[in-house]
Amino acid sequence: MEMSPEEMQKKKEMVLSMCVCAKCPSWVECGEKGGYCFPTIGKSSCITEEKGCICGGCPVTEKLGLTHGYYCTRGSEKEQLGM
Repeated sequence: MEMSPEEMQKKKEMVLSMCVCAKCPSWVECGEKGGYCFPTIGKSSCITEEKGCICGGCPVTEKLGLTHGYYCTRGSEKEQLGM
């Protein structure tokens, strides 16, 4: 079931409020807010090196039932599942 644009925006705001991307060893400060696991945010345009991943410990991962990691370089859960 597709979400409305309003529902997507609300979920995106929730993801960004819970996001721990900035604490990750792979994080590069460049003005991005993180939330790379969310499909409408997608991969980072700054992070190119995988230096460690904390996605598994992120509250967003638990809340949304995500199973992958390195969303910053590999794309959202949907992208990594080939959707």
